[in-house]
Amino acid sequence: MLTAVTLAARPEFSVSQWTCRAHGPGWSEPECPVGARLVLVRSGHFQRRGAKGSIDLDSTVGYLGEPGETEEFAHPHGGDTCTSVQLSPQSWEQLAGEPGRVRRAAVYVDARLELAHRRLLVTGRNDTDYRLAEDLVRLIASVLRAATDRPIPANDTPSPADRRLVERARAAIHDAHPCADGLFPLAALLGASPYRVSRAFTAELGVSVTRYRNRVRVGHALDRLERGESTLAEIAAGLGFADQAHFGRTLRQHTGHTPTEVRRELQRAATD
Repeated sequence: MLTAVTLAARPEFSVSQWTCRAHGPGWSEPECPVGARLVLVRSGHFQRRGAKGSIDLDSTVGYLGEPGETEEFAHPHGGDTCTSVQLSPQSWEQLAGEPGRVRRAAVYVDARLELAHRRLLVTGRNDTDYRLAEDLVRLIASVLRAATDRPIPANDTPSPADRRLVERARAAIHDAHPCADGLFPLAALLGASPYRVSRAFTAELGVSVTRYRNRVRVGHALDRLERGESTLAEIAAGLGFADQAHFGRTLRQHTGHTPTEVRRELQRAATD
């Protein structure tokens, strides 16, 4: 019996945890997901059969499935748990190009990739639209470098077009454009892939788009703390943080101080 828990879901992607508690010795009925998927195993050992043959899967080997590819599974032992990162066909094409570019479905999972996998699961609890989305596209891009015929991409020096892209992205973030609520809608607004937006930010500014967006939010938070308006919980909610704790961690990462310390310091400075 298969059970699934959705950890994060957006129109462009989703992250789910699947568990197989019991299964017969044979293959499952064929499945044909509409979107693409990267599946990484947390525990257990099972098999997957797709267009490129069968793969034995465990914590050291995952797989890539292309949009519309038929697949079957065999869980002879049960107790298998895996993470499925699913992309819409449009998001997959942005990252991997047109269908048919994947040379092999099997993905070797080294220790770095496993760490990235674990980080992805933790990240999704706080910031789905940016931090999780950015970690997700970087994770998939690192897998695609080895699995496809397309460079993703080889040159990290920002081009004039990338600089203009970053300028437009910065403007959307500063103006609080509705599409700036997440990396995927921001990329769609700019007519670029989410990976290109993420890479261009790092190459142009030396920080990730997630960190830049948080820097802008921290600036707004400083304004509100200085004016003494609202509670910390209201500021966190108004600026789109997952909760007050997430707001506090972000502010401390950027300023070295907690929100209470910042508010006290700013109020003290105003009276000196």
